Parts: sequence; C-alpha cells; structure tokens
Amino acid sequence: MSVVYHAHGKLLLTAEYFVLDGARALALPTRYGQSLTVGEETESERLHWQSFDEKGQRWFEAIFQKGDFEIISHNDEAVAGRLQSIFTTIKKLHPQWSTTSDQLRTNLTFPRNWGLGTSSTLIYLLAKWADVDPFQLQFATFGGSGYDIACAGAAGPILYKKENGAASFEPCVFAPPFVSQLYFVFLGKKQNSREGIQQYRTETKKGKAAGRVAEISDLTGQFLKENTLTGFEKLIVEHEELVGSVIGALRAKTLYFNDYWGQIKSLGAWGGDFVLATSDRPPEETRRYFNEKGFGVFIPYKDMALI
Repeated sequence: MSVVYHAHGKLLLTAEYFVLDGARALALPTRYGQSLTVGEETESERLHWQSFDEKGQRWFEAIFQKGDFEIISHNDEAVAGRLQSIFTTIKKLHPQWSTTSDQLRTNLTFPRNWGLGTSSTLIYLLAKWADVDPFQLQFATFGGSGYDIACAGAAGPILYKKENGAASFEPCVFAPPFVSQLYFVFLGKKQNSREGIQQYRTETKKGKAAGRVAEISDLTGQFLKENTLTGFEKLIVEHEELVGSVIGALRAKTLYFNDYWGQIKSLGAWGGDFVLATSDRPPEETRRYFNEKGFGVFIPYKDMALI
C-alpha cells in the first residue's frame, strides 16, 4: 500500500539574513506545496524516482541502487547528484534506515520557479519518510535558517527563531482586518540566497548591522499587532529601509514600482521571487496595475497563505 506525505511551501516577512543571526521572524506556510508518494514494498534492488510539476508533467527521473544509492540512470545529473547526497546524509543521521520501496514520486502544486520551497519541502518529506529530524537534514544539506522547514509542517503562521544553531517556533495569529488588501506578486527574478547571505555576513563584520537584529525582532512583533493598513504600511517602510541600509540594496518598490500607491514588502532572501503588496484600491485596479507592468502572477493573500 502506498503512503503519501505532504509539505507546505513558505514565505517569510522578515529578511532571512537577520533570522540567521537570531532575529524573531514571521513565517507563512502556503496553500501550495509538494507531496511524496512512497510505493509498496518490494524485493527489487532498485529505487525508481520520478518528479512531476504542477501541470502533471514529469521533469525529472532517475534510478538508484538501493543500499549505497549509486546512480544507475537519470535525465539530469545535477539533480540526481543532489538526491544521492541527501540519501547519503539520511544514512549518516539514521544508520539503520533502509528502503524496501521501489517507487518514489514527488508532485508539486506550484511552478518550480516560484521559489516557495522545492528543496525545503523535499527535505521535509524525505525526513518524515526516513524518520529523521528534518532540521538536522536541512542544516546538513542545504543549510539556511530553517524557517522553511518549520513552514513545511505548519498549519498556519508561525513565529520562528534560530538561536545557537537550534530552531524554535510557535503558532501565531496573523489575520489583520485589512488582510483582503494584501497581495503577493511574483517578480520572476530569482534571488541567490547564498550570495545575499554572504553579503550580509560581510556587512555584519563591518559593524553596520550592530543592534539591528533586535530592531527586526521588534518589527516582527509590531507586524502582528497592527490593526490598520496605514500603520502596517509604515512598518513596511521602516523594515525595508532598515534592511536596505544594512545589505546595501534598493527597495523593490524603488526598483520596479516607484509610481505605486501602496507599499511593497520584499520577502525571504530579499530581492527576488515574491513580494507582498498593500492596496487601498479595488482588487481589479490593483491587479491591472501589476499586470500592465508585466507581472502576471498576482495572488490575493488568502489564496496563497494559510491563515
């Protein structure tokens, strides 16, 4: 009998660079995600892996040898190598683990280029299947702050913190009265998180971020408490200006939406993928603005984030 595991995608209102240094973050699991179907147990010595996108199209396929996970065949060497590395890491974390299934299949419910967590949801799914700690597996493979792993298994917004290498998080409520005036817009400009984090580390060493982690944590708390759209927009400006001054980057609003009437909040690694947009105008007018700018993926908050 097949077993199916599910994981949610992720969005982060707090700049991830600061989360790495212990800032308290507001993270949002998404309605979009990924599933892993583990086939029935067999005596086959080979493991057949298939990955499907949101349209049901197979984009990756490989066959591994059970036991040592030698790659027998593949249609993408880099992806097969990453999977092999994850399997090897799982064995190190759980030496007694072995698989008797001969079929594994992943299914995404969002486009791969959206940046909602193709890797983090995969790590979470494999960790659940292999009965290892998903945070340990994440930190031993892809690294990062780990908030995306917390989102993968969450049922709603969470407050996340990583301190002394350990992750902690708790559910929270983020459903402000103006939630219908919040939207997610896809920029389509993939941010290299590792490069951004390295830049942040450099700036931190120069002392430019001294004391700013506490400010970011405080802003997270204010985001949760604010009940008016105007107040929320002021917090966005404060957060954007603070992060921009530390990492030396221009705000997304300055770069792409300088004539926009609302506010634009960068997310996650700051600079690519999705942004959060506020608007006090009708949804149709707001959508039309972004569409005319060439940004076709425009999603109301409630259609994207779990509340």
